[in-house]
Amino acid sequence: MKRLIVAFIILLAGCTAQQDQANVKKLEQTIEKQQTTIEQLQKKNKQLQQENEQLKSQVNQVNPSSLLSVALDVVNALKNHDMNTLAAYVHSTAGVRFSPYGHIDVQHDLQFSASQLPSLWSSTQVYQWGVYDGSGDPIQLTFQNYFDRFVYDVDFANPHMIGNNVVVGAGNMINNVQQVYANSSFVEFHFTGFDPQYSGMDWRSLRLVFEQESGQWKLVGIIHDEWTT
Repeated sequence: MKRLIVAFIILLAGCTAQQDQANVKKLEQTIEKQQTTIEQLQKKNKQLQQENEQLKSQVNQVNPSSLLSVALDVVNALKNHDMNTLAAYVHSTAGVRFSPYGHIDVQHDLQFSASQLPSLWSSTQVYQWGVYDGSGDPIQLTFQNYFDRFVYDVDFANPHMIGNNVVVGAGNMINNVQQVYANSSFVEFHFTGFDPQYSGMDWRSLRLVFEQESGQWKLVGIIHDEWTT
């Protein structure tokens, strides 16, 4: 009888050990499944974050008020000769290109980085900014003199019209803003004219060109435009 009891205990212990092993294996499988699920969720979360960033970028691109708000800040900085504020809006790697007329000359139009802008206003250095329409003479001016003639020669902060990604002023010169800045957006501040005797030929435009950088609009181009021969 004792032998039978001992055998039964051994058998019971064996069954318990097998059950424990089965439970351990089952638990390991459950943990493995949970780890797989966690990895899938982490991957999905990363994908959703990327999609969210893309959507933010798309919203900025299609939201005209966002772009216009930045453009208004920039044009007011120009009005106030506030180079520090202007510099804060300039693209960190592309800098900002200054074009005296509507046709952008990518070879000769001058570009400056954000860090260069604050000191330009008081600089006495004379730069060549291109050539004057009609005469073809070189535009050799200090930054301040260029600014007064080819950036803020009229009160663009209070224009007759504003074009959002729309060219308003058009003359004889080929406007290539959409070709040069193909992946950008621009806001145009436009005056239809000042003296009635010129029938609108004394119009002025200032186009501010922006590109997306880390989800924000950054200034890459300041284009002055007017009637040309």
